[in-house]
Amino acid sequence: MRHPTTGAAAQLALKAARTEIVLPRVIGHRGAAAYAPENTLAGFRRATALDCRWVEFDVRLTGDGEPILLHDDRLNRTTDGRGKVSALPLEMVRRLSAGAWFGPSFAAERVPTLQEALALLAKLGLGANVELKAVRGREAETGKIVADALLRLWPSAMSNLLRSSFQPAALAAAGIHAPGIARGILFSSIPKKWRAVAEELGCATIHADQQLLNPVVVADVRDAGYPLLAYTVNDPTRAATLFAWGVTSVFSDNPGRLHDAAALRSGSQFIAGGRDWAERLRRGPGL
Repeated sequence: MRHPTTGAAAQLALKAARTEIVLPRVIGHRGAAAYAPENTLAGFRRATALDCRWVEFDVRLTGDGEPILLHDDRLNRTTDGRGKVSALPLEMVRRLSAGAWFGPSFAAERVPTLQEALALLAKLGLGANVELKAVRGREAETGKIVADALLRLWPSAMSNLLRSSFQPAALAAAGIHAPGIARGILFSSIPKKWRAVAEELGCATIHADQQLLNPVVVADVRDAGYPLLAYTVNDPTRAATLFAWGVTSVFSDNPGRLHDAAALRSGSQFIAGGRDWAERLRRGPGL
């Protein structure tokens, strides 16, 4: 069964496509996760201090359908709470510390709402890769709610916005409800039929585990005209190797360490969305 982002929806995406997005070489992973608790406002501020131009973060829904920043469905690892966030209302989640586990100075950090995160990003001038996380059965709901929030809250003057997910149903829903915001498909290892998946979902970027990449796979993606983003890279030597292979951007918990490696390959900027993305959508799948 084909996802409903092809055909008429793809034409809507072409019509609504935003201005070109320039991807930086280094993107702060979950903010700047080596320096501040992941997926927190403190992490975004730290990423800015480390000269990041973009950050990546995870968004999922509370039990009452509110989008918040949290990687795991369970609260145990990154808050002082327990249990599944998908079973709790926002009011209860907001009582928890999202930073005490990382260090006493972050004890006052709360799990941010998507609205709070977007407001701070706009103030800091940071671009964003919003990763959609959904429990089974809520993929489409998550894609729709986050898409609606981004359309409502992201400043129209800021085009540096990308959504990504491992979950095709979440991306499909995101594409239906906000076709003009670029989408990226997440893989662990890039499968042989990666391009058919990307085209079917109207994706602008490909994301993969850096440990499972090699020069042949990178060349395949790049030769097809797609930017390739690799996670999670904290070693400058590894980053330099990936850039030499043709990887477009890397996600890093420790972005400050990678700027020198990125500078060595800074001659070109890569575009996600804009004319190239629109042209792929216009041609349709299989071309």
